[in-house]
Amino acid sequence: MMLLLEKGATHRTTSTTLMNDSSSRSHAIFTVFIEQHFIEDLYKTDTQEVDEGFVTAKFHFVDLAGSERIKKTGATGSTLREGININMGLLCLGNVISALTDPATKGNPNKFVPYRDSKLTRILQDSLGGNSNTYMIACVSPA
Repeated sequence: MMLLLEKGATHRTTSTTLMNDSSSRSHAIFTVFIEQHFIEDLYKTDTQEVDEGFVTAKFHFVDLAGSERIKKTGATGSTLREGININMGLLCLGNVISALTDPATKGNPNKFVPYRDSKLTRILQDSLGGNSNTYMIACVSPA
């Protein structure tokens, strides 16, 4: 897994802006699927029925590119377009989180959550809502 993670990191694009010498130009998602096969009782005799089953889990490790103020970065051309796309993805993620935490629609099964507004939120849909545990670590700076 570490080799795949390192290989993916080498494919990430960075660019120099006025705010950062090596600004990340994309979000990165590393997904790990784990499947556990269990047998209820290994010591049952041949005549007894053995309970078997599977437990599966999916882990998304997400590194989001930081939000950028276009005027402060001085970005132009493709770097500008990348910054706009990064900001749009983060805006969509914020909209999904707002929809999920809105107290007015809490518990309403018919509430609309805009998962399909971006690829990022579509990929993370099962982690953001439903039967899952989600933990987030944020690195926030005054900039």
